[in-house]
Amino acid sequence: MKFNKKLENIKIYEAGKPIELVVREFGIEPKDIVKLASNENPYGCAPKVKEAVTKIVSNMALYPDDSMRKLKNGLTSRFEIKEENLIIGSGSDQVIEFIMHAKANANSKILINSVTFAMYEIYAKHIGAKIVRTASQEHNLNEFYELYKSEKPDVIFLCTPNNPTGDAIDALDMMNFIAKIDENTLVVVDGAYMEYAAFKDKKKAISPKELIKKFSNVIYLGTFSKAYGLGGMRVGYGISSPEIIKELHKLRPPFNITTLSLEAASVAVEEQAFVNNCISLCFSEMKHYEEFATKQKIDIIESYTNFVTLCLNKDNNSTQIADALLRQGIIVRDLSGYGMNAIRVTVGTPEQNSRFFELTAELL
Repeated sequence: MKFNKKLENIKIYEAGKPIELVVREFGIEPKDIVKLASNENPYGCAPKVKEAVTKIVSNMALYPDDSMRKLKNGLTSRFEIKEENLIIGSGSDQVIEFIMHAKANANSKILINSVTFAMYEIYAKHIGAKIVRTASQEHNLNEFYELYKSEKPDVIFLCTPNNPTGDAIDALDMMNFIAKIDENTLVVVDGAYMEYAAFKDKKKAISPKELIKKFSNVIYLGTFSKAYGLGGMRVGYGISSPEIIKELHKLRPPFNITTLSLEAASVAVEEQAFVNNCISLCFSEMKHYEEFATKQKIDIIESYTNFVTLCLNKDNNSTQIADALLRQGIIVRDLSGYGMNAIRVTVGTPEQNSRFFELTAELL
Protein backbone atom coordinates (compact mmCIF):
# COMPACT_ATOMS: atom_id res chain seq x y z
CA MET A 1 0.00 0.00 0.00
CA LYS A 2 1.31 3.47 -0.90
CA PHE A 3 1.22 6.34 1.57
CA ASN A 4 1.95 10.04 1.37
CA LYS A 5 5.68 10.48 0.68
CA LYS A 6 5.86 13.18 3.33
CA LEU A 7 5.59 10.42 5.93
CA GLU A 8 8.92 8.88 4.88
CA ASN A 9 10.99 11.47 6.75
CA ILE A 10 8.82 11.72 9.86
CA LYS A 11 9.93 9.98 13.04
CA ILE A 12 7.23 8.78 15.39
CA TYR A 13 7.19 10.91 18.53
CA GLU A 14 8.31 8.85 21.50
CA ALA A 15 6.40 9.82 24.61
CA GLY A 16 7.65 9.03 28.10
CA LYS A 17 7.27 5.35 28.92
CA PRO A 18 4.05 4.61 30.83
CA ILE A 19 3.97 2.77 34.15
CA GLU A 20 1.97 -0.03 32.53
CA LEU A 21 4.84 -0.82 30.13
CA VAL A 22 7.34 -1.19 32.98
CA VAL A 23 4.94 -3.49 34.80
CA ARG A 24 4.60 -5.71 31.71
CA GLU A 25 8.26 -5.79 30.69
CA PHE A 26 10.01 -6.05 34.03
CA GLY A 27 7.38 -7.46 36.37
CA ILE A 28 7.69 -4.57 38.82
CA GLU A 29 4.68 -3.77 40.99
CA PRO A 30 2.98 -0.46 40.05
CA LYS A 31 3.47 0.85 43.61
CA ASP A 32 7.22 0.40 43.22
CA ILE A 33 7.49 2.40 39.99
CA VAL A 34 8.51 6.06 39.99
CA LYS A 35 7.61 7.92 36.79
CA LEU A 36 9.80 10.98 36.29
CA ALA A 37 9.77 11.14 32.50
CA SER A 38 6.77 13.18 31.37
CA ASN A 39 6.90 16.31 33.55
CA GLU A 40 3.59 15.60 35.21
CA ASN A 41 2.64 17.26 38.49
CA PRO A 42 3.57 14.60 41.10
CA TYR A 43 0.90 15.99 43.42
CA GLY A 44 -1.84 15.55 40.83
CA CYS A 45 -4.70 18.00 40.39
CA ALA A 46 -6.62 20.04 42.95
CA PRO A 47 -9.11 18.07 45.12
CA LYS A 48 -11.99 20.22 43.84
CA VAL A 49 -11.19 19.10 40.30
CA LYS A 50 -11.55 15.45 41.25
CA GLU A 51 -14.82 16.17 43.02
CA ALA A 52 -16.23 18.05 40.05
CA VAL A 53 -15.34 15.34 37.53
CA THR A 54 -16.76 12.62 39.78
CA LYS A 55 -20.09 14.42 39.90
CA ILE A 56 -20.53 14.41 36.12
CA VAL A 57 -19.22 10.94 35.27
CA SER A 58 -22.74 9.96 34.23
CA ASN A 59 -22.52 12.57 31.45
CA MET A 60 -19.94 10.56 29.51
CA ALA A 61 -22.65 9.40 27.12
CA LEU A 62 -23.32 13.00 26.09
CA TYR A 63 -21.33 15.12 23.68
CA PRO A 64 -19.48 17.97 25.38
CA ASP A 65 -20.49 21.63 25.22
CA ASP A 66 -18.70 22.58 22.02
CA SER A 67 -18.90 26.27 22.88
CA MET A 68 -16.68 25.45 25.89
CA ARG A 69 -18.28 28.42 27.59
CA LYS A 70 -17.37 27.55 31.18
CA LEU A 71 -13.69 26.95 30.41
CA LYS A 72 -13.42 30.01 28.18
CA ASN A 73 -14.95 32.18 30.88
CA GLY A 74 -12.29 30.95 33.31
CA LEU A 75 -9.42 31.60 30.92
CA THR A 76 -10.65 35.00 29.77
CA SER A 77 -10.95 36.04 33.41
CA ARG A 78 -7.51 34.73 34.33
CA PHE A 79 -5.70 36.38 31.41
CA GLU A 80 -7.96 39.45 31.07
CA ILE A 81 -8.66 38.74 27.41
CA LYS A 82 -11.78 38.28 25.30
CA GLU A 83 -13.26 35.01 24.08
CA GLU A 84 -12.38 35.98 20.51
CA ASN A 85 -8.71 35.82 21.55
CA LEU A 86 -8.95 32.17 22.55
CA ILE A 87 -8.94 28.70 21.00
CA ILE A 88 -9.02 25.43 22.96
CA GLY A 89 -7.14 22.35 21.79
CA SER A 90 -6.69 18.74 22.80
CA GLY A 91 -3.45 19.66 24.48
CA SER A 92 -1.47 22.62 23.14
CA ASP A 93 -0.06 20.12 20.62
CA GLN A 94 -3.31 20.28 18.68
CA VAL A 95 -3.11 24.06 18.49
CA ILE A 96 0.40 23.70 17.05
CA GLU A 97 -1.08 21.42 14.38
CA PHE A 98 -3.76 24.04 13.59
CA ILE A 99 -1.06 26.69 13.28
CA MET A 100 0.98 24.67 10.80
CA HIS A 101 -1.97 23.94 8.53
CA ALA A 102 -3.26 27.50 8.73
CA LYS A 103 -0.02 29.37 8.12
CA ALA A 104 2.52 27.11 6.40
CA ASN A 105 2.82 24.92 3.30
CA ALA A 106 5.40 22.88 1.39
CA ASN A 107 7.25 26.07 0.40
CA SER A 108 7.46 27.39 3.96
CA LYS A 109 10.37 27.50 6.37
CA ILE A 110 9.87 27.00 10.10
CA LEU A 111 12.47 28.48 12.45
CA ILE A 112 13.05 26.63 15.74
CA ASN A 113 15.73 26.27 18.40
CA SER A 114 18.49 23.71 18.01
CA VAL A 115 17.10 21.61 20.86
CA THR A 116 13.39 22.03 21.52
CA PHE A 117 9.96 20.35 21.55
CA ALA A 118 9.96 17.64 18.86
CA MET A 119 6.38 18.21 17.73
CA TYR A 120 7.27 21.49 16.00
CA GLU A 121 9.34 19.57 13.47
CA ILE A 122 6.88 16.69 13.18
CA TYR A 123 3.91 18.94 12.40
CA ALA A 124 6.04 20.95 9.97
CA LYS A 125 6.90 17.76 8.10
CA HIS A 126 3.21 16.88 7.89
CA ILE A 127 2.88 19.65 5.34
CA GLY A 128 6.35 19.31 3.82
CA ALA A 129 7.74 22.54 5.30
CA LYS A 130 11.49 22.97 5.81
CA ILE A 131 12.91 23.16 9.33
CA VAL A 132 15.59 25.76 10.08
CA ARG A 133 17.46 25.41 13.40
CA THR A 134 19.69 27.70 15.40
CA ALA A 135 23.14 26.47 16.41
CA SER A 136 23.02 27.06 20.17
CA GLN A 137 21.48 24.62 22.62
CA GLU A 138 19.73 27.40 24.54
CA HIS A 139 17.60 30.07 22.87
CA ASN A 140 19.92 32.69 21.37
CA LEU A 141 17.73 35.48 19.98
CA ASN A 142 20.61 36.96 17.99
CA GLU A 143 20.91 33.66 16.12
CA PHE A 144 17.16 33.59 15.64
CA TYR A 145 17.20 37.07 14.15
CA GLU A 146 20.08 36.37 11.75
CA LEU A 147 18.31 33.23 10.50
CA TYR A 148 15.03 35.13 10.26
CA LYS A 149 16.68 37.70 7.97
CA SER A 150 18.40 35.13 5.77
CA GLU A 151 15.78 32.36 5.66
CA LYS A 152 12.53 34.37 5.81
CA PRO A 153 10.49 31.77 7.74
CA ASP A 154 6.70 31.79 7.82
CA VAL A 155 6.60 30.61 11.44
CA ILE A 156 9.01 31.08 14.37
CA PHE A 157 8.70 28.94 17.50
CA LEU A 158 10.01 30.27 20.81
CA CYS A 159 9.63 27.70 23.58
CA THR A 160 10.04 29.38 26.95
CA PRO A 161 10.78 27.73 29.24
CA ASN A 162 12.27 25.33 26.75
CA ASN A 163 11.50 21.62 26.61
CA PRO A 164 13.65 19.52 27.08
CA THR A 165 16.38 21.78 28.50
CA GLY A 166 14.48 23.98 30.97
CA ASP A 167 16.09 27.34 30.13
CA ALA A 168 13.91 30.43 29.66
CA ILE A 169 14.03 33.77 27.81
CA ASP A 170 13.71 37.12 29.56
CA ALA A 171 10.35 38.66 28.68
CA LEU A 172 11.89 42.01 27.71
CA ASP A 173 14.37 40.35 25.37
CA MET A 174 11.55 38.42 23.72
CA MET A 175 9.45 41.55 23.23
CA ASN A 176 12.39 43.37 21.65
CA PHE A 177 12.98 40.41 19.33
CA ILE A 178 9.35 40.15 18.19
CA ALA A 179 9.30 43.91 17.50
CA LYS A 180 11.85 43.31 14.72
CA ILE A 181 9.78 40.59 13.01
CA ASP A 182 7.50 41.50 10.08
CA GLU A 183 3.76 41.20 10.61
CA ASN A 184 3.33 38.37 8.10
CA THR A 185 5.63 36.05 10.06
CA LEU A 186 3.79 34.22 12.83
CA VAL A 187 5.66 34.02 16.13
CA VAL A 188 4.56 31.18 18.40
CA VAL A 189 5.40 31.62 22.09
CA ASP A 190 5.03 28.22 23.72
CA GLY A 191 4.45 28.78 27.43
CA ALA A 192 3.60 25.22 28.48
CA TYR A 193 5.78 25.67 31.58
CA MET A 194 5.26 29.40 32.05
CA GLU A 195 3.59 29.02 35.46
CA TYR A 196 6.91 27.69 36.78
CA ALA A 197 9.07 30.35 35.15
CA ALA A 198 6.85 33.21 36.33
CA PHE A 199 6.97 31.85 39.89
CA LYS A 200 10.76 31.54 39.93
CA ASP A 201 11.76 34.74 38.13
CA LYS A 202 9.42 37.61 37.22
CA LYS A 203 11.80 38.64 34.44
CA LYS A 204 10.88 35.42 32.63
CA ALA A 205 7.10 35.93 33.02
CA ILE A 206 5.32 36.35 29.69
CA SER A 207 1.91 38.05 29.73
CA PRO A 208 -0.33 36.80 26.89
CA LYS A 209 -2.45 39.94 27.26
CA GLU A 210 0.56 42.21 26.71
CA LEU A 211 1.86 40.08 23.85
CA ILE A 212 -1.28 40.21 21.77
CA LYS A 213 -1.92 43.84 22.67
CA LYS A 214 1.45 44.86 21.26
CA PHE A 215 1.81 42.38 18.38
CA SER A 216 -0.77 41.17 15.86
CA ASN A 217 1.42 38.32 14.62
CA VAL A 218 1.93 36.39 17.89
CA ILE A 219 0.12 33.44 19.42
CA TYR A 220 0.73 32.27 22.99
CA LEU A 221 0.28 28.60 23.89
CA GLY A 222 -0.62 27.25 27.32
CA THR A 223 -1.65 23.92 28.79
CA PHE A 224 -3.31 22.25 31.75
CA SER A 225 -1.02 19.21 31.46
CA LYS A 226 1.83 20.47 33.65
CA ALA A 227 1.26 22.77 36.63
CA TYR A 228 -2.46 22.01 36.82
CA GLY A 229 -1.89 18.25 36.98
CA LEU A 230 -4.24 17.32 34.11
CA GLY A 231 -1.89 15.60 31.67
CA GLY A 232 -4.36 12.75 31.22
CA MET A 233 -7.22 15.09 30.33
CA ARG A 234 -5.47 16.72 27.33
CA VAL A 235 -6.49 20.38 27.40
CA GLY A 236 -4.44 23.24 25.96
CA TYR A 237 -5.15 26.67 24.52
CA GLY A 238 -3.92 29.40 22.22
CA ILE A 239 -4.24 33.16 22.81
CA SER A 240 -3.90 35.54 19.90
CA SER A 241 -5.57 38.25 17.80
CA PRO A 242 -9.18 37.63 16.70
CA GLU A 243 -8.00 37.38 13.08
CA ILE A 244 -5.58 34.53 13.81
CA ILE A 245 -7.98 32.71 16.14
CA LYS A 246 -10.73 32.88 13.52
CA GLU A 247 -8.53 31.13 10.97
CA LEU A 248 -7.46 28.44 13.44
CA HIS A 249 -11.09 27.70 14.32
CA LYS A 250 -11.66 26.67 10.70
CA LEU A 251 -9.36 23.71 11.41
CA ARG A 252 -10.74 22.74 14.83
CA PRO A 253 -12.87 19.57 14.69
CA PRO A 254 -16.14 19.60 16.66
CA PHE A 255 -16.07 18.22 20.19
CA ASN A 256 -12.26 18.11 20.30
CA ILE A 257 -12.33 18.32 24.12
CA THR A 258 -14.19 15.68 26.12
CA THR A 259 -16.98 16.39 28.60
CA LEU A 260 -14.86 15.32 31.57
CA SER A 261 -11.78 17.21 30.37
CA LEU A 262 -13.73 20.43 29.98
CA GLU A 263 -15.10 20.16 33.50
CA ALA A 264 -11.68 19.35 34.95
CA ALA A 265 -9.97 22.29 33.26
CA SER A 266 -12.84 24.68 34.07
CA VAL A 267 -12.46 23.98 37.79
CA ALA A 268 -8.65 23.75 37.72
CA VAL A 269 -8.23 27.27 36.33
CA GLU A 270 -9.86 28.59 39.50
CA GLU A 271 -7.50 26.68 41.80
CA GLN A 272 -4.46 28.95 41.56
CA ALA A 273 -3.55 28.54 45.24
CA PHE A 274 -3.19 24.77 44.78
CA VAL A 275 -1.08 25.28 41.65
CA ASN A 276 1.22 27.81 43.34
CA ASN A 277 1.75 25.46 46.28
CA CYS A 278 2.75 22.63 43.93
CA ILE A 279 5.18 24.92 42.13
CA SER A 280 6.70 26.05 45.42
CA LEU A 281 7.24 22.42 46.46
CA CYS A 282 8.82 21.72 43.06
CA PHE A 283 11.47 24.42 43.36
CA SER A 284 12.16 23.47 46.96
CA GLU A 285 12.92 19.92 45.81
CA MET A 286 14.89 21.12 42.80
CA LYS A 287 17.60 22.38 45.16
CA HIS A 288 18.34 18.75 46.01
CA TYR A 289 18.91 17.99 42.32
CA GLU A 290 21.37 20.86 42.12
CA GLU A 291 23.18 19.50 45.18
CA PHE A 292 23.15 16.00 43.65
CA ALA A 293 24.68 17.28 40.39
CA THR A 294 27.44 19.08 42.29
CA LYS A 295 28.22 16.00 44.35
CA GLN A 296 28.31 13.74 41.28
CA LYS A 297 30.38 16.29 39.30
CA ILE A 298 27.88 16.51 36.44
CA ASP A 299 26.38 19.59 34.84
CA ILE A 300 22.79 20.67 35.38
CA ILE A 301 21.00 23.25 33.23
CA GLU A 302 19.33 25.91 35.36
CA SER A 303 15.65 25.08 35.10
CA TYR A 304 12.58 27.31 35.10
CA THR A 305 10.29 24.29 34.78
CA ASN A 306 9.22 21.25 36.82
CA PHE A 307 12.09 19.14 35.45
CA VAL A 308 15.87 19.19 35.37
CA THR A 309 18.29 18.25 32.62
CA LEU A 310 21.35 16.41 33.91
CA CYS A 311 24.22 16.47 31.41
CA LEU A 312 26.38 13.40 31.94
CA ASN A 313 30.14 13.25 31.49
CA LYS A 314 31.87 11.09 28.90
CA ASP A 315 32.25 8.20 31.35
CA ASN A 316 28.48 7.69 31.43
CA ASN A 317 26.04 7.07 28.60
CA SER A 318 22.57 8.58 28.98
CA THR A 319 20.84 5.70 27.19
CA GLN A 320 22.51 3.12 29.41
CA ILE A 321 21.77 5.10 32.58
CA ALA A 322 18.11 5.61 31.60
CA ASP A 323 17.71 1.92 30.74
CA ALA A 324 19.34 0.79 33.99
CA LEU A 325 17.02 3.05 35.99
CA LEU A 326 14.03 1.74 34.04
CA ARG A 327 14.87 -1.83 34.99
CA GLN A 328 14.77 -0.77 38.62
CA GLY A 329 11.41 0.96 38.28
CA ILE A 330 12.45 4.58 37.72
CA ILE A 331 11.34 6.15 34.44
CA VAL A 332 13.35 9.16 33.18
CA ARG A 333 13.77 10.67 29.73
CA ASP A 334 16.89 9.83 27.71
CA LEU A 335 17.85 12.87 25.62
CA SER A 336 20.22 11.10 23.23
CA GLY A 337 17.57 11.51 20.54
CA TYR A 338 18.10 15.28 20.86
CA GLY A 339 21.84 14.86 20.38
CA MET A 340 22.56 15.25 24.10
CA ASN A 341 24.30 12.88 26.48
CA ALA A 342 21.77 13.80 29.15
CA ILE A 343 18.69 12.68 31.00
CA ARG A 344 15.63 14.78 31.76
CA VAL A 345 14.08 14.14 35.16
CA THR A 346 10.76 15.42 36.44
CA VAL A 347 11.08 16.85 39.94
CA GLY A 348 8.92 14.46 41.97
CA THR A 349 7.91 14.15 45.59
CA PRO A 350 10.66 14.01 48.27
CA GLU A 351 10.31 10.21 48.42
CA GLN A 352 10.51 9.81 44.63
CA ASN A 353 13.51 12.12 44.37
CA SER A 354 15.38 10.35 47.16
CA ARG A 355 15.00 7.03 45.39
CA PHE A 356 16.26 8.55 42.15
CA PHE A 357 19.32 10.01 43.87
CA GLU A 358 20.18 6.72 45.57
CA LEU A 359 19.95 4.53 42.46
CA THR A 360 21.50 7.04 40.07
CA ALA A 361 24.47 7.62 42.37
CA GLU A 362 25.19 3.89 42.26
CA LEU A 363 24.99 3.84 38.45
CA LEU A 364 27.20 6.91 37.99
